[in-house]
Amino acid sequence: MNAPAVLNLERVQALETWLRTTDIKLTQVNGQRKYGGPPEGWDGPTPGARCEVFISQIPRDAYEDLLIPLFSSVGPLWEFRLMMNFSGQNRGFAYAKYSSSSVAADAIRLLHGFMLAPGFRLSVCHSTEKRHLCIEGLPATTRQEDLLQVLRALAEGVERVSLKTGPGIEGVSAIVAFSSHHSASMAKKILMGAFKKQFALIVSIKWQSTVKPSPGKPLPPRKPSKSLPASPPKPPCHILSPPPPSVLPTRSTRHPSIPPGFCRAVGGPTAPRSLTLPAPQPPPVPLRRGI
Repeated sequence: MNAPAVLNLERVQALETWLRTTDIKLTQVNGQRKYGGPPEGWDGPTPGARCEVFISQIPRDAYEDLLIPLFSSVGPLWEFRLMMNFSGQNRGFAYAKYSSSSVAADAIRLLHGFMLAPGFRLSVCHSTEKRHLCIEGLPATTRQEDLLQVLRALAEGVERVSLKTGPGIEGVSAIVAFSSHHSASMAKKILMGAFKKQFALIVSIKWQSTVKPSPGKPLPPRKPSKSLPASPPKPPCHILSPPPPSVLPTRSTRHPSIPPGFCRAVGGPTAPRSLTLPAPQPPPVPLRRGI
């Protein structure tokens, strides 16, 4: 078995001293420690494409007190994210985002191969920055404008939605573009659970590296003359078979930013159905036998 990770207390204390003297704020978010996004007093433009670099080969006991000054020496940082584990050590990689792609290119040119500690030369390259997710398993009745409204209520950074259908696709799939890799990554973590909780829908979500549909392009019209093949039996909780009224989300449990009637966008009823009980019948009158 591998020996448990042991913190370098001297390095941890150096980080704490640096944070006190510089008044820099770090935020722990889902396995990463973030600076900026943007930092206080930022007066530069919002970063666009190819403004982020990926840094690997970081010593496990190296922290922001060494990394942020080093990468700030190239140009002002809009954001710096160091991946962390539960032991308190870093995971060996980080992301630095600059105001422009030219500054990011300078960081790669100047810092790739930089020896941060004996035996540790940093690897610095352009970050992939995937910004598109593919949501599969949406009902055929899904409308683009309604789905966009829901996604913007459930997640941050949603820019646009494109729908696609065709052979090999069950129902409708959606390609969702986000403003940043971080917002797309956060949405990937929460959307499956949010769709299940809010609309009793089971969908799958994965990264989409290439976007083929044009933004805003509507679905091709369906031809009524062709009949669809019969679908195999689905479990009761499947997206095309809404659960009983007792488990459907009511108006009070839906996200406050989602209109109450939005369930129509994903093929479900607009409100829990009420059961109509039959009127009670009078008890039968017993028959008397003749004397």
